[in-house]
Amino acid sequence: MTKIIDGKSIADRIYEELKEEVIAIKDKPGLAVVLVGDDPASIVYVRNKERACKRLGLNYRLLKFPQSIGREDLLSSIRALNEDETINGIIVQMPLPEHLDAFDIVSNIDPLKDVDGLHPDNLGRLLSGKPRIIPCTPLGVVELLKRENIDVKGKNAVIVGRSNLVGKPLFHLLLSLDATVTICHSKTSDLKEETSRADILVCAVGAPKLITVDMVKEGAIVIDVGINRVDDKLVGDVDFEEVKNVARAITPVPGGVGPMTVAMLMKNVITAYRLQKGNYEHN
Repeated sequence: MTKIIDGKSIADRIYEELKEEVIAIKDKPGLAVVLVGDDPASIVYVRNKERACKRLGLNYRLLKFPQSIGREDLLSSIRALNEDETINGIIVQMPLPEHLDAFDIVSNIDPLKDVDGLHPDNLGRLLSGKPRIIPCTPLGVVELLKRENIDVKGKNAVIVGRSNLVGKPLFHLLLSLDATVTICHSKTSDLKEETSRADILVCAVGAPKLITVDMVKEGAIVIDVGINRVDDKLVGDVDFEEVKNVARAITPVPGGVGPMTVAMLMKNVITAYRLQKGNYEHN
């Protein structure tokens, strides 16, 4: 019988663990979220982060800017947050308006406060096998696998999607756990051939029901990172109703990877706090 992986209940357990950590911390860690414009999806994501901070008793600050803000004005605010000792984590909510270069903006965040794990210094450490702060969604995927006792060692893991946010960092995380990892993307010549070999299949491209049942190996673990709105319903990148008939385990959308991403963000805020206080050991 197929196991539906309940990301929400796993995230709830992580919050209880993190709550114990926060209680033991004298000065409460603080998260600042920088929001440019009024993208509806971004506003929802920002609210979720605020709720998670309140749940753990973390300090939270939202900085809202108009769509038209210039580079220097935005960087000035980020530099101020870098210097603010009450703020331990900084997130710039994506996507940014076209006139702002996301790489440029994120590169100006103090890497020890980059709780999205997207600063080139943090991504480079991950690639080098010496991770410090890891992007939240890939970290959430690996945490799901661990807590479901799914051993990835020696398994064929196929990731569909090569973004800096999910695909590329997840590649290195799974590789560090001794999986044999393949990344597929829009130029992959035969996607079905690649996905059909996967013991562990992760899809993160934002294409509704891209992965159909004929593309999935019997008994595979299927992790659906995609979130798409279709006819006012949230659906993933995987045709859930069909694929669940052949998968050994599968994450639903919503309620799978999404809650884990926010939980890992909270974990990263606490990790960043400890790094800044000099009392965190990392590999």
